[in-house]
Amino acid sequence: MPSRLTVSRTLAALTLLPLLALAAPRPAKPTGAPSLPSKQYTLEQLMETTDVFGASFSPDEKRVLFTSNETGIFNVFSAPVTGGEPTQLTRSTTDATLAVSYFPRDERVLFSRDQAGNEMTHLYVLTPDGQEQDLTPGAGNRASFHGWSHDGSAFYVLSSERDPRYQDLYRYDAKTYARTLLFQNDGYKVGAVSPDEKWLALEKAHTTADSDVHLYNVATKELKHLTPHQGIASWRVATFDPASSALYLLTNEGSEFTRAVRHMLATGKREDVEKADWDVMYLTLSKKGTLRVTGINEHGRAVIRVTDTKTGKPLALPKLPEGGITDVVIARGEKRLAFYVNGDRSPANLYVYDLATKKATRLTDTLSPAIDANDLVVSEVVHFQASDGLRIPGILFKPHQATAEKKAPAIVWAQGGPGDQTYRGYLSFIQYLVHHGYVVLAVNNRGSSGYGKTYFTADDQKHGREPLRDCVEAKGYLTGLPYVDGARVGILGASYGGYMVLAALAFHPDAFNVGVDVFGPSDWVSLLKDLPPHQEAFRDVLYQEMGNPETQEDMLRAISPLFHAEKIRKPLLVIQGANDPRVKKAQSDAIVQAVRKNKVPVDYLVLPDDGHGFGSKKSEAESTERIRTFLDEHLKAPPAAPAAPATPAE
Repeated sequence: MPSRLTVSRTLAALTLLPLLALAAPRPAKPTGAPSLPSKQYTLEQLMETTDVFGASFSPDEKRVLFTSNETGIFNVFSAPVTGGEPTQLTRSTTDATLAVSYFPRDERVLFSRDQAGNEMTHLYVLTPDGQEQDLTPGAGNRASFHGWSHDGSAFYVLSSERDPRYQDLYRYDAKTYARTLLFQNDGYKVGAVSPDEKWLALEKAHTTADSDVHLYNVATKELKHLTPHQGIASWRVATFDPASSALYLLTNEGSEFTRAVRHMLATGKREDVEKADWDVMYLTLSKKGTLRVTGINEHGRAVIRVTDTKTGKPLALPKLPEGGITDVVIARGEKRLAFYVNGDRSPANLYVYDLATKKATRLTDTLSPAIDANDLVVSEVVHFQASDGLRIPGILFKPHQATAEKKAPAIVWAQGGPGDQTYRGYLSFIQYLVHHGYVVLAVNNRGSSGYGKTYFTADDQKHGREPLRDCVEAKGYLTGLPYVDGARVGILGASYGGYMVLAALAFHPDAFNVGVDVFGPSDWVSLLKDLPPHQEAFRDVLYQEMGNPETQEDMLRAISPLFHAEKIRKPLLVIQGANDPRVKKAQSDAIVQAVRKNKVPVDYLVLPDDGHGFGSKKSEAESTERIRTFLDEHLKAPPAAPAAPATPAE
């Protein structure tokens, strides 16, 4: 359910080496006995932290393109690979503008933009003289970039202009922008285009856990099913090899965790290429195929392997600040890598690693200069046992100032999805709450990705029941910690996590003291009946996961908090984007109105210029301040002692 600019970027995820020592910005102290923060930070100081993502090398490989919200709104920036002040290339003051790619042969830039979070994204070109051109016009069009041709003479675009339910694939000439239809889509997800442009690898989802890959012949329009299988198995597309002779796939068929396999197009022969005791999240190859990069989800942290495909040996990477390495991009010349490092006490920073000189350079410094990293906290991976015996993982954040003598209030963080995972790494909103004295436990309840196929499917059509109980029982784990005040525990979540908040207050009304719902659905019946057109291809998959509103309406009403709002008795804060196309404002309007009838304190914040997430720092700051004020009022203060019995009059 989350989108690229959802709350997962700022409120935690919802929709994750021996050479040169690098100095991290404001390094944290060695682990040891906890110490109090050196000072109390204001929201404004913490909000100076910058979000950055995406990477594309310029044609001469001397600069890297990326997205930053340094200005308060996401815009496109470019930085020298040797380090130095980034250059701002776009100057939107209203709509999030996201970097896509440099052109391979000149300094033009592709970027994307929607309008106030409506998710009707268009693809634009920016010329060196600052001129912008919409390459995918049309009020009802939803378009996205899908990669460059192997020789850089063309690029591929997905567009819904023909049918709002599906995205067709077009080939755009890089010089003239003249385009050719490569594939008219009727319900597939386009995975990859072969370098010789003869083949398309397509994905077809049956459920959230079961999917297939098909091979499409561009010339004959023939479709071949590559992955027939029995039982539940996920098959996804990774990439073609440069010779267009092999297709790399990701699958968990026959195993709990996803591995990478190579499928030879001529013979159909397959062999395992990469596997681990965790999920292989992605695999990519350099332009010539000499480097292979594999990302592995290791207990909520991204770990990468870089392999020399000629020798089969791993490539040594520089010593980096502690954290996960994400978004690895290989330059077309195969001499540089760009990637992000995201640690608990430092937001994601963009690095470039020169394979020849063995030198890594940090291009961004995203932590607010007002903040001492020592005052932030390092997360801890924990587990607790659910009442049915299942082992539930979570990520725990403990304030420095919380002790057995000074017990702290606590928050259960319900992650998004369904089927997402809370990753370790810098989560600005959680750090803000923890800095101000709240213990936070992010629960990766059953149904979360990253812990194997069985765990991932354990929530199917059980929403509002077993997965919710995992979050409720997380309170018991928190209460058992010596530094947590078990009488002051709330629940907070975004998107699907927002639903979990409402469900917890409705179906377990005595479990939590307060709830904070951010962009969460309250009524599954209306949400599933009224999906946005661009989710039409995913409709059956959602029905398999949640339930079919046409045939299972009673079940969906039973798990929808709106129809049980009279049971909600604890204070509630609801935050909603006015332009949200996924969880429409009517959902939040209805639950707020229903709970207010109970004479329960309800605070309601509507963000007029946002959709399913925050498009600006202004919205993020306003929401963060509202949440903390609400929690301080209803949760932080110790509960009032019961009144003493009246003394009988003499």
